[in-house]
Amino acid sequence: MSAVVPVIGLDHVVLRVRDLDAMLDFYRDTLGCPVERELDIGLVQLRAGASLIDLVPVDSELGRKGGGPPGGPRNMDHFCLQVEPFEEEAIRRILASRGYAAGPVEARYGALGDGPSIYVEDPEGNTVELKGPPFDAEEADHVIQRMGRYPVPPPGETGDGGPQQ
Repeated sequence: MSAVVPVIGLDHVVLRVRDLDAMLDFYRDTLGCPVERELDIGLVQLRAGASLIDLVPVDSELGRKGGGPPGGPRNMDHFCLQVEPFEEEAIRRILASRGYAAGPVEARYGALGDGPSIYVEDPEGNTVELKGPPFDAEEADHVIQRMGRYPVPPPGETGDGGPQQ
């Protein structure tokens, strides 16, 4: 085993929320993340591709175990959701129609390389980055191969760790 934990992607993000309805409006109804399950203790889990976004109302049984509501010192800068296809005008239209203001599209580096992204705030002030696919598909393929997602070795390797002949 190597000296690092083998992280392969984002599994879930847990957000402690004051207004569950507003957060569902944003994540479910605006971003299209369907509710996967709801637990009576105060947990709503939404599916975001291969990952989950957990919403925990601060006034629920589970939420009360975590202390006061979010605010004050932040423990998260932002989290990023991969968006494909990344159609800027459609994204802006969807966000605006629901009352959310999107920042400018900028090229930002992410898990698969540089690509377009937009920042938007959810109803409780968490910054969410909506990230499109990389500009360079070959670069993304190389990253995915390095992660072991495909049975194809990275360029210049045979698959056994040695250089190609």
